[in-house]
Parts: sequence; structure tokens; C-alpha cells
Amino acid sequence: MKNLIFLSALCFLYVSSFSQKPLFNGKNLKNWEIFLGSPITGFEDLAKKATPASTYSILKMDGQKVIHVSGDIFASLATKAEYGDYHLRLEFKWGEKVYGKRNSGLLYHSYGPFGVAFGTWMANIEHQLMHDNLGDTYLMANTWCETSTTAGADEKTFFYSSTGKIKAFSETDNGRSIKKMKDAEKPLGEWNTVDLYCFGQTSVHVVNGQLVMINTNCSKIENGQKLPLTKGKIQIQSEGGEFFIRKVEIENIEGIPSEFLK
Repeated sequence: MKNLIFLSALCFLYVSSFSQKPLFNGKNLKNWEIFLGSPITGFEDLAKKATPASTYSILKMDGQKVIHVSGDIFASLATKAEYGDYHLRLEFKWGEKVYGKRNSGLLYHSYGPFGVAFGTWMANIEHQLMHDNLGDTYLMANTWCETSTTAGADEKTFFYSSTGKIKAFSETDNGRSIKKMKDAEKPLGEWNTVDLYCFGQTSVHVVNGQLVMINTNCSKIENGQKLPLTKGKIQIQSEGGEFFIRKVEIENIEGIPSEFLK
């Protein structure tokens, strides 16, 4: 909690106007690269047929062009550039086709080669998009963070809570998964708005305007040392469920909005 009080004082200034620099230009994916990874269990035949163009494509929906994510193979749509100290907004909704479960993620602070995480993705911290888990944190590869949490009944599941105890999370520290504070997801078929704020080593997950997660001291562990993780590429997963993205926008910020750090 001391960390949050310090950040609240430090980060009072915030760029309030959303500059709306599009990461998806509404036409094509020229600012992104695509990596096809592992097949989904039970759908190996679809993976053999998959191509970058079939996995991430552009189509028209409701009068505007959107990104269509097939979901039939584990794959990554990754920005070519790295980003730090930003507010990112993503608008998406689920389609009808499911290959196991409706799963995807907005992966931030991504670094290193593809394939390090589950044979497909770069090392990263995940803002979970999975249906019924929207807003969770998942730490891939050697990433690490601290989060204020309360334990579930099993004493092994942890939920973000602003009044909880700060715990470390990683492969070896209380696990890779941190559950959202509350469910703010819209019903299937409706558009969800996801906001991600990253400033320094702090990240904030907001779902449909509601705060659901704050992570602090985001780091990567290398040779036994925790190194600050403050920037990286952004990845969007193909991971078992068809979905559509109509907006991906980003702006630079000078701090985490103060209303999230109260």
C-alpha cells in the first residue's frame, strides 16, 4: 500500500485527453507482425491449414473494418514497436466459433523471441481477455510482479483487492495467475472496452470503465535478479475463440490516473 500512496503523489499529473493514435489503422496490419505457434489440442488439422492471413484478417462489420481473429491456432499478432508509459484502449467482442474455449489475451511488456511462452508467445504480462476471466493477470515466462490481494477459500487463488496484502507473483511466487477484483464483462456478442495503463513498473487493468486490477513492481527475472520491466511490444492472442477487434489505440501518459490509485 505504501507503493500506491507514493505513486499517487508522484503520478497526480495525467494527460487527460485521449490522443487516439491508432495501432490498428482501420485498413491493414502493416504495423504488426504475425507468428503462428502451436496447434490447439483436438484441432491439429486446422493448424496445418492456418496461414498468417487466415488467422488475422481484415473484414467489414457494421460499416467499418475490423480485425478478425480466427482462434483456431495459437498465434500472436505483435506490434513491431515497443511501448512504455502509455494508455491503451482495445474494443473487442467474441464470435460464434470456439476451439476449446473463448480465450485470448492482451499481452504487454512483451520481449525476446516468439515461442518462449507455450511455444507461441514472447515473454510478457497478460491482461486476460478470456471469457469470464476478463481483466485477470497472468505472468508468462520469467515475468514477476507484486499485487495487493486477498486469498480465496482454497488459500491458493488470489484476487486483487486494494485493501489486501501485497504478495509477489511468478512461476515460483504464489503462482502466475491473479484474479480480477470483480466481473465487469458484457454478455457474449456485445463489445467490451478494455483499458490498460502502464507507467513505470505499474500496470492497471480497466474493463468497461471499471478498475479490476493494479500490479506494481513489474519485473523480469534473469540470472536470479529482478530487472524492471517498463516497456515492450504488445501482442494479441489467437487462442481458441473467434473474436473481432474494432479499435486499438494508444497514447503517452505522464502518470497513472489518480482515481485508480485512491
